[in-house]
Amino acid sequence: MLRARVRFTLLDAAILAAVAAGVAALAVSASTNLDYAWRWDILPQYFLRRDAAGGLVPNLLLAGVVSTVRLALWTTLLATLAGAAMGLARTSRRLLPRLVAGAYVESVRNLPPLVLVFLVYFFLSDQVLTALAVEERVREMPALAQSAIGLLLAPPGRLSGFLAALLTLALYEGAYITEIIRAGIQSVERGQRDAAKALGLTRWQATRHVILPQAVRRILPALAGQVISTVKDSAIVAVISVPELTFQALQIMASTGLTFEIWITVMALYFGLCFSASLGARRLEARLAKAGS
Repeated sequence: MLRARVRFTLLDAAILAAVAAGVAALAVSASTNLDYAWRWDILPQYFLRRDAAGGLVPNLLLAGVVSTVRLALWTTLLATLAGAAMGLARTSRRLLPRLVAGAYVESVRNLPPLVLVFLVYFFLSDQVLTALAVEERVREMPALAQSAIGLLLAPPGRLSGFLAALLTLALYEGAYITEIIRAGIQSVERGQRDAAKALGLTRWQATRHVILPQAVRRILPALAGQVISTVKDSAIVAVISVPELTFQALQIMASTGLTFEIWITVMALYFGLCFSASLGARRLEARLAKAGS
């Protein structure tokens, strides 16, 4: 397979030079005209700190990155499962599954995510989880089990907020994944299903072995975009004090006044997370394309 040759023209060079000049001019203007005392030297201590034993442990910013990644991974898993189930229901021949899935998609996609966060948080965390005494039950577990829960989810004191944030993001992202999967399934030519039926496959067997493998290759770019959106959307749960990256940045800014340094750093961290997810999706897409060729 021949790779397309990338051409770099004089116009491309001129555009890049103009962009670089604009960024440089903005940086010079900000450093000379902005009445602000830059203190970049303070930031490293918010990535790592020394514990009582003298070892290095994650501080607020690095802990926020870890919490964001953990929340995004769990959200992606649950949202994909919910989206797959609802996507299949949206393409079902039965009316009831289509109505249920349609109601889920339309109700979630037409609600502001901030409102959804508060609805889930005040209902799930304040009512359901409190009634079930979830955090108290976790505290009664052996130390090893508490450590595992703290590593995979959140410490007992923050578990209710984390679960509320996880459920909110999973519901929200799952609605969009539902439509992605529905569109992918419906994009597969009807002849594929007819051919599977001619071979004696049931509808479920045809969906599993014929339709879904083709649909996955087609929807992978859109799914990758939704995963990246999940990382960015996780910032909204800072309003319920889930200690992800944005919440930790707000805490540092409030205590130090490092406005520009903090948000420039947070911007770079989010870009790194999202760009890494984008590169991983490209590799997976190329691998699937190679396997299907």
